Amino acid sequence: MMKRYILVLLFACATLSTSAQSDAGAKKMLDAVAKKYDSYSTAQADFGFLATDTDNKSYSDQGTLYLNKGKNQYQIKLQNQQLISDGHSVWTVLREEKEIQITDAENSTDAIGPNNLFTFYRTGFKYIGMSDETVGSNTLSVIEMAPLDAKKNYFKIKVRINKNKHIHDVSIYDKSGSKYTYTIQKLYVNHQIPSSRFVFNKKDHPGFEVVDLR
Repeated sequence: MMKRYILVLLFACATLSTSAQSDAGAKKMLDAVAKKYDSYSTAQADFGFLATDTDNKSYSDQGTLYLNKGKNQYQIKLQNQQLISDGHSVWTVLREEKEIQITDAENSTDAIGPNNLFTFYRTGFKYIGMSDETVGSNTLSVIEMAPLDAKKNYFKIKVRINKNKHIHDVSIYDKSGSKYTYTIQKLYVNHQIPSSRFVFNKKDHPGFEVVDLR
């Protein structure tokens, strides 16, 4: 279940307007994060993913995100999954199932995942600043967010931000009692990413069934 749920979290393209009805200090912090992110043309992030359910069963994974903001292109590499978007279509490679699903990029859902981890908060939320927390030697600013749409399958998101105004981690609390956390372990910005990162090549996946959902 958790291995499947990570796919739901990965599909997303955030809009860019600012939410109202929020704590002024929290908004100022998020605006600073957004301003810094907006100055980047590309980003590469190594991240960890941890899912925990109500029975304290957990699933963890490690991944890498490659992002070309200007062309809305990305690649997400996980142990058993891979997503590639050229800005028009998204190829989802399910290695265990030996299946490739193709969807329109513009039909992505508004779920939260690595490809919009730096921008998802810009609309659809109210938020409030909480007390700082310490991880190792790092002091992190903490903001808790709630969706304005009560129909969302999650009720709270916790964002922790480091002194460089970069997101340290994002935790999503869903209504079933499960928790999903993305932790940014390394972030590289404004460096050249080969265009081949955003091109799907079927020859790399012999024997995979292709399901075109466009």
